[in-house]
Amino acid sequence: MSNETKRDVFEDAIFWAGKSLYTLHDTDYAEGILGGLRARYAAAIPDDLPVIPKAVGEYIKWGKTYGIAMYMMFSFKFVRSQEFRKLTDEVEDWIISNSDAFAIAWLLGVWCIEETGEVVKL
Repeated sequence: MSNETKRDVFEDAIFWAGKSLYTLHDTDYAEGILGGLRARYAAAIPDDLPVIPKAVGEYIKWGKTYGIAMYMMFSFKFVRSQEFRKLTDEVEDWIISNSDAFAIAWLLGVWCIEETGEVVKL
């Protein structure tokens, strides 16, 4: 898993643009560099990852593991009935207060842990 962001790839592209790839007189080489940059950019993670607490990340992993639909993840009564013991009142409050960040993390399957800065990618 790579933690390379789209900005990292963009900065490399700026570097190569400064070298004027096409003035190198080897268009195959230039196309290879550009093709590699395109592939890296497509695979790179977004720059503006949602930042969520570790416990919320564990909640997302649990839901994804059991194939629970995202809308059900907001049904805390349902989740508690499934005996997910890590759903604390603090996690529930955070999700309610930060529902957009929660939904983005859920949909992207990648986020940054608030406490450590670590990037988690499902």
